[in-house]
Amino acid sequence: MSNKTLNLTEPLYQYLLNHSLREPDVMRQLRETTARLPECNMQIAPEQAQFMQLLIRLGNARLAIEIGTFTGYSALAMAIALPDNGQLVCCDLSQDWMEIGKPYWQTAGVAHKIDFHQGDALNTLKKLVADGKQEQFDLAFIDADKENYRHYYEYCLQLVKPGGLILIDNTLWDGAVIDKKNQQRSTRAIRDFNTFVHTDPRIYLSQIPVADGLTLALRKSQLDTP
Repeated sequence: MSNKTLNLTEPLYQYLLNHSLREPDVMRQLRETTARLPECNMQIAPEQAQFMQLLIRLGNARLAIEIGTFTGYSALAMAIALPDNGQLVCCDLSQDWMEIGKPYWQTAGVAHKIDFHQGDALNTLKKLVADGKQEQFDLAFIDADKENYRHYYEYCLQLVKPGGLILIDNTLWDGAVIDKKNQQRSTRAIRDFNTFVHTDPRIYLSQIPVADGLTLALRKSQLDTP
């Protein structure tokens, strides 16, 4: 037995998938299609997608927002978990990547739940705030350019309701967060974000070693609650 998180070997990871993963065929097909792209490492792991679905169902989420959609695998997972009257607002710079996933959204019968916004996510977030959407969202998922994580997070804190959940991806960054020799901008940005969010009094926090590191930030009932 161990009193800390296990270091998963490849056979143990496969055991986890074999005994936990319940991935619909349409999700598997999109994941395999994305795996053929040079940028395939930008896609979340299937066990993370399933975990996010569980969180959506656990919280009875109806309205969610995703910052960084890529080919739409995570969007597909979340849309499947949302109720039929739910909605997922997706933000991404690339229309082309989204078009890869769109047929799978349609095959799964969830395309009507997804509202895709092409362009700078910060502009979309600003517009949502300007349109009075504060405290309307149940869940937010941040998985875009790391240099803007702090900005995305601050907007999401405005947009999610009290008790709403913000998920932030890649917060362990393949272990680079502890490599002092790695001073790339994206790595420094994640380190700075992790340090900041660790002491943010506006949330309840848990960082878990799922895939590349997933941080869960639950907004407190009052943003200024100590």
